[in-house]
Amino acid sequence: MPTFGLIVGNRGFFPAHLCQAGRRDILIALEKEGIKVVALPEEATKFGAVESLADAQKCADLFKAHREEIDGVLVTLPNFGDERAIADTLRLACLNVPVLVQATPDAPSKMGIAHRRDSFCGKMSACNNLKQYGIPYSLTTLHTVSPNSEEFKKDLEWFAGACRIVKGLKNLRIGAIGARPTAFNTVRYSEKLLEANGISVETLDLSEVLGRISRMKDTDEAAVQKLKSIEKYVTTSGIPQQALVKMAKLGAVVEDWMKAVEVQISAVQCWTSIEENLGVVPCTVMSMMSDSLLSSACEVDVCGVLGMHALQLASGSPSALLDWNNNYGSDPNKAVCFHCSNLPKHFFKDVQMDFQAIIAGTVGKENTFGTCVGRVKSGPMTFARFSTDDFAGKIRGYVGAGRFTDDPLETFGGAGVVEIANMQKLLHYICENGFEHHVAANFSTVAPMIYEAATSYLGWEMYRHGA
Repeated sequence: MPTFGLIVGNRGFFPAHLCQAGRRDILIALEKEGIKVVALPEEATKFGAVESLADAQKCADLFKAHREEIDGVLVTLPNFGDERAIADTLRLACLNVPVLVQATPDAPSKMGIAHRRDSFCGKMSACNNLKQYGIPYSLTTLHTVSPNSEEFKKDLEWFAGACRIVKGLKNLRIGAIGARPTAFNTVRYSEKLLEANGISVETLDLSEVLGRISRMKDTDEAAVQKLKSIEKYVTTSGIPQQALVKMAKLGAVVEDWMKAVEVQISAVQCWTSIEENLGVVPCTVMSMMSDSLLSSACEVDVCGVLGMHALQLASGSPSALLDWNNNYGSDPNKAVCFHCSNLPKHFFKDVQMDFQAIIAGTVGKENTFGTCVGRVKSGPMTFARFSTDDFAGKIRGYVGAGRFTDDPLETFGGAGVVEIANMQKLLHYICENGFEHHVAANFSTVAPMIYEAATSYLGWEMYRHGA
């Protein structure tokens, strides 16, 4: 449940009684959406609104006292509002969270001096001052919108999602387990650019993982419990027991390390050290983490798992990392998205454990058990990709929406057919701008949340496909 700080704008020579009713209406709307509120009491200022520097200081002090709780701030304008007091409140509070500006519409039948709001005009003045103060903000879909309308309900859902993303990526810690596979120059990234954006990378060498596994007994409680979790998670018929035990130990070691160093998500080396030195693939362990909202990407694709995490924060559901892998016949708006796979169970119509067909030819089938294979189910899909651009010194990306279809497909691994409007334009954009072949995907429609969070509050350069 998100928590919003509430600023009620007021301007003395406009009808102040509108603030009292407006404050009440906005609180009702927020309560209906399950949003907690930090707001000045009615008695603290005139109707709990801000229209002076003194009011702004009171509201800012209240916000600072609840700094750790507040995910975003809603500015509501039941009348013109005092634009300086609004901006001063945000500057003094120093919350550094997303801000949504809402203005309540006038009624043509109530345009006399006693009821006219002028919020339509006041919103422009408020935004002008926020821009002057260097405070980023978001806008409702309609310039003026009633607090009890369906349109504002959707605005709140969108804004709450953007707040979750911004908060979830702030001080994020990503675990990079193993070295980037030599052949995958594509997944190179800049730790320094991520660090400059408040995202830290904690590394763990595969030798440490393998060493800890070698010292773990089959009867250790952590291994026993992880084995039970694996057998409960996915069908393991035909998989050698010793391979399952190895996966369990791998999962136990990774889980213990992530808790110890406080990383939320991970990117793991696969090709081909784990297969050659442990004798399994890490796919099921990673699938289980992603399905539990602890996103995990293969091939040490740190920026890939960042996209997975952003989508998961927006939607509240598991994300996957996929290859833009194949054309689908002659349809220019369809493609096959694929991985070997470590897709979360959430993505499949049905799933079972198998061996990794691609690597098996190199390291032997007996060393590649542990993939999660099946057909991706149909449904709406949001895709996202972030990348560190060392030449420009910035993080950039793209986001958009499509759908997974039920089109027939005979292949191995985890695969699905995706349909995206004007897909050839997207593919040209990816290639022209040198983006990776990996893309994060999620069963949701959250592209607007990702775009708003990344562009307005994180300062990342984004292309929104289909906007």
